[in-house]
Amino acid sequence: MIEFKRRLSILYLASELPSQKLTDFIKKEGHMLTICSDKIDSINEYDLVISFGYKHLLKETTIISAKRQPINLHISYLPFNRGYHPNFWAHYDGTLSGVSIHLIDSGIDSGDIIYRVPVKFRKNQTTFRQTWTHLNSEIEKLFISKFNDLANFNFKSLKQDSNGTFHLKKDLPANFRGWDSNIEYEIFRLKTM
Repeated sequence: MIEFKRRLSILYLASELPSQKLTDFIKKEGHMLTICSDKIDSINEYDLVISFGYKHLLKETTIISAKRQPINLHISYLPFNRGYHPNFWAHYDGTLSGVSIHLIDSGIDSGDIIYRVPVKFRKNQTTFRQTWTHLNSEIEKLFISKFNDLANFNFKSLKQDSNGTFHLKKDLPANFRGWDSNIEYEIFRLKTM
């Protein structure tokens, strides 16, 4: 028996360069893919809307108009480190690092959690850039492994605990030495200044 696979119309919202691994996967699966980095008001013509690194908030009217609630890929273990620079804040605040896929609501990274996985780093991953790269790889793997369930909305979601953390872009310390700095030394330096 041949399994029928429905061809989906997928909108991928990404502010920076979209993940090549995700776009290649979606195309290989035979789905129609549109990539958008601009602010958008209409998403109702798409079967699935995913966001990864998208810097614009979707209006509530846009979310409600969608065929299915949009999904966001976030490189933190929600509810910790919602908002900007989640990898930095996980190290700085000493919260669990991880990746999460959640439903998009009108807040910032506050929608119900679909999947989340804690992530441990290797001993040789000592800079913010190295751990960020590892988190991006982990969220890509999680998305690909759960794609069929996500595409078919075959999952249960979990309300986020309100005891998480949230950071704005402006919260990053002005004297932060950059993404290639050693995490341990930089956190110590920032906290003792």
